[in-house]
Amino acid sequence: MRSKRKPLAARAWDRLGALIGTRHRGRRIAALAAAIGVPAFAAPVDWSELGSPETAAEYANIEPMPFEQGGSSFPGSAFYYLEDAPRYVPDLGDKSLALFDMSGTGGTQAAELAASRNAGPAARAFLSSGAGLSKARALQCLTNAIYYEAASEAIGGQRAVAQVVLNRVAHPSYPNSVCGVVFQGSERKTGCQFSFTCDGSMKRTPGAGAWARAQRVAQDALSGSVYNPVGLATHYHTVWIYPYWAPSLDHIGTIGAHRFYRWKGLAGKPNAFTARYAGVEPAASSRASKAAQAADAGSSEAADPVALAKAYEQARLKALAENNAGQRAKTPAPTYSREVTQRGGEALFEAENLPESSGIKPEYANSGRWINEPK
Repeated sequence: MRSKRKPLAARAWDRLGALIGTRHRGRRIAALAAAIGVPAFAAPVDWSELGSPETAAEYANIEPMPFEQGGSSFPGSAFYYLEDAPRYVPDLGDKSLALFDMSGTGGTQAAELAASRNAGPAARAFLSSGAGLSKARALQCLTNAIYYEAASEAIGGQRAVAQVVLNRVAHPSYPNSVCGVVFQGSERKTGCQFSFTCDGSMKRTPGAGAWARAQRVAQDALSGSVYNPVGLATHYHTVWIYPYWAPSLDHIGTIGAHRFYRWKGLAGKPNAFTARYAGVEPAASSRASKAAQAADAGSSEAADPVALAKAYEQARLKALAENNAGQRAKTPAPTYSREVTQRGGEALFEAENLPESSGIKPEYANSGRWINEPK
């Protein structure tokens, strides 16, 4: 009769016991059991045992990622698959312009790139000064211009409008304050530089979200942010109109709903934008008066871009002539010795009757001239 053989597992334990010996046998068996148990623990199990039923149900609805599925794993597979994993984009509610693409939409980016090629030199950063009241008024006026001129546009279009206002502040042809530029001409029925200041647009109550957005653009511009795509532009108009002065200015490009222009000639050069900011702002509102309305006859000419450019150039040339004359007047007349004075003094150096010094022989003096009557 054959003796019963021990089961395979029992024989394995007996052999293992003989190999490790009796000393520290318990601790060695425990360590070996842990080593064998870890792979088993890593295998798929019912995770509902480790948490509440609600937690288990929540995890059960999550679809495993590719590298977590059988047959799809390889060294580095997590990094491979995570590259294409959906990315979480927080909804910030337009809380910070720094976290936004300042160019707006893709179409606006292309328009900005095209405008940058024609914009020329960029403007200098606006240097804010003055007391708190003036700074608050400047922010209010610039926000008004951005909101009522470009509230529905992307950030790029709004920044372009703000840059035009600040470019005018830096030009001697316009007031040297933000509110002065924005509300210039608003005291008249016609002739306002920005239409919203005299067409009743400001009677509409601004939307809170759009106003806050325009205000942040204004704050950035007043803090020194420069919008390069419009360069030194001082004029713009909507794409639905074509004013008479447009061909007289250099067209930079179209951003959003506006076409932007800069002056030709001296008025549009970088050294023309040297007016200092006053640092004192008038009240941020329209200023209508009967006396001013009676003077509407000359308002159109005063606001004409071509007339402003001509006036600037004439004033600039006059200033240069006066400066040169003043320099000549300051230069003392030369004094000569008695001998030089007796020989003619200043006339000796006026180069009126210098001797012939070309060295050309008389027979070749007429060489190269057209012979009218050949002999």
